[in-house]
Amino acid sequence: MTTVLKFGGTSLATPDALERVARIVRGGRAPVVVVSAKAGTTNALIAASRTAATGDVVTAETAMTRLAASHDELLRKVARKDGDAAAALEELAQRTKALVRSVAILHECSPRSQDAIASYGELASAEVVAATLRAHGIDALAVPATGIVVTDDAFGNAAPVFEETYVRARAVLLPLVTRGRVPVVTGFIGATRDGVTTTLGRGASDYTAAILAAGLRADECLIYTDVSGVMSADPRIVAEARPLARLSYAEAAELSHFGAKVLHPRAVLPAIEAGIPVRILNTFAPDDAGTTITGQTASDGSIVKATTSLGGLGLLTVAGAEMSGIPGFAAKVFDTTAAEEVSVLMISQASSENSICIVVPADTAERLKAALERMLAKELAYHDVERVTVERPIAVVAAVGEGMRGTPGVAARVFGALGREGVNVIAIAQGSSERNISFCVGEADQVRAVRAIHQEFAREPATVRAG
Repeated sequence: MTTVLKFGGTSLATPDALERVARIVRGGRAPVVVVSAKAGTTNALIAASRTAATGDVVTAETAMTRLAASHDELLRKVARKDGDAAAALEELAQRTKALVRSVAILHECSPRSQDAIASYGELASAEVVAATLRAHGIDALAVPATGIVVTDDAFGNAAPVFEETYVRARAVLLPLVTRGRVPVVTGFIGATRDGVTTTLGRGASDYTAAILAAGLRADECLIYTDVSGVMSADPRIVAEARPLARLSYAEAAELSHFGAKVLHPRAVLPAIEAGIPVRILNTFAPDDAGTTITGQTASDGSIVKATTSLGGLGLLTVAGAEMSGIPGFAAKVFDTTAAEEVSVLMISQASSENSICIVVPADTAERLKAALERMLAKELAYHDVERVTVERPIAVVAAVGEGMRGTPGVAARVFGALGREGVNVIAIAQGSSERNISFCVGEADQVRAVRAIHQEFAREPATVRAG
């Protein structure tokens, strides 16, 4: 069996961090390594490409030169004598600079060009990490995922073609592992069937790791970051937040959707299908137990296991007494939202059907309001719809836990805790799964709301220890 180990950008940013990575990989069982771009690299690449699109080739090339120099310096510190890696980095830098110059000439950066430029970060990381491992006596090889992960051509947020990807993963990676070599695979990127580079969306290296784990039928997928697992709340908000030993796939998906930064929202999906456990571990404290995510969570007596939140949002309300009973009305609202390409974070509708509330990113709220007013112009004129309003900034707070299902009084405790803290709740949503209660508050109340819910359920039994 194979273990897939994924390292995030902060785990690759310094010589000391890379030394830690090498020690972890040496202790792995038939490891396949997946790497992100070095911390800050992808943002710098996107900024450079946007600058180039304005025609400012000098500034864009200067940014690329700085990025290339930082990777060269890192390589010299961890594997000074690795000429192959140095040559690969030089070729990669020159190719990316040529792309930047092309963007500047055209004054346009298409999504396809953006993906090609953004791929530099992971490709450079793979070379540096492979060289680091070789310097520690590990037979490692940088492997671009463009030859493994097959995707559609939705540049910037490409979707994998799973079966073809799984076939390629086994064909490319298993022979290397069988011979005792450690493949260091680029996260985040893939390619179309025609070989055109794509990206899977920001933060998608976790997704790559889970896809490869599923394709290789790995025994586990270890995601190394700079925190010791998923926390019961954001420790910057709640000082008493604790690492969670175990989560179900469903709990992890709920938490990632509502702001938990440890795991990419899609990362669990391939592992769900393959039944592979995912462990969130700390590169800088590798002996910590971390969090194990599996199909089911052992009963630990907890009710609300974690509290998370997401700010910077807007609440749109479409309201009117005559909305009740109008067939297809909700479809008009959501068709408009889809046409405007606005992501909906939460939906709330009263049983009276007199209002529909949707939560969206704050910077899209006014644009969506105008689009809804155009779409509902007739209904507004005849007062079937009285108004379309926007409230911002707001935050969504979510209480998540498998133990909430079938437990009477959970909602009473949640909203009682908020009431005691004087937090006003604007809108509420709960699905039939009962593992998540989500509600909107003013952004100014976000921190108090999270603390109130966490404190209310902190006295429940602690989660069982992993392993």
